[in-house]
Amino acid sequence: MPLPFGNGTIDGVVLDLDDTAVPFLTPAAWQWAWRPQGPVLGERRVRSAVRRSIRAWDRRRWRGLTSREPPADLAALDAHLRATLTAVAGHALPRPEEDAVVRRLLRPAGELETFPDVLPALRRLEGAGVRIGIATELPTESASWLLRRAGIDPVLLRIAGEGPQPLPDRAAFRAAAAALELPPDRVAFVGDLFWSDVRAAGRAGLPAVLLDRHDAWPKVQSGRIVALDGLEAALAAGGHRAEGPEEPDDAAA
Repeated sequence: MPLPFGNGTIDGVVLDLDDTAVPFLTPAAWQWAWRPQGPVLGERRVRSAVRRSIRAWDRRRWRGLTSREPPADLAALDAHLRATLTAVAGHALPRPEEDAVVRRLLRPAGELETFPDVLPALRRLEGAGVRIGIATELPTESASWLLRRAGIDPVLLRIAGEGPQPLPDRAAFRAAAAALELPPDRVAFVGDLFWSDVRAAGRAGLPAVLLDRHDAWPKVQSGRIVALDGLEAALAAGGHRAEGPEEPDDAAA
């Protein structure tokens, strides 16, 4: 049965893959990718670097979406990860070491960290008869591999993302809704980036909820949760309602 959403209902939920359904830029991920044998990285320093980094990546994706820069493709993601590594380390690393760290981050071979709220949320949605999808810029094969590593059966989900217009393009959000065989206004998008996930989904006609695991947008007033335990309540309240400035460089959030 559909989920309450403001004065209406939602029949489908699409989750962003990285840092929403599967950990990606967490302190544990950076520890494994850069210093798997130690020493232990300072968690406070890493979290601070990651918060600054994801806000910068959000602005970069938004500028690509609004034609201020070329779309943020996989090459842009690679540059973003290298810049984040420099911030985490506190200094630039030799290029061969940098290459190895980014490679391990993108395709972890060790024990993969998981978010404890994801599987219970998926079970709740499935039990309510809600269609569930995953959206990502990564190829479907890579996304399926990451989901399996996190203990999530990709067969239960519908993965959308590959194509000539990847997220956060409007067509990609609508393709994610189409993968659930639902109109955009009946599908809620849950992502961890404020502008290029939540605001971009809204521009494409999808209701949206911000999952702010990194506490990067504490001033966002509506539709913000810090764990998926609060998803249904955020949807019932109407999700995120566009407010404040229209460009991230001017945002107080």
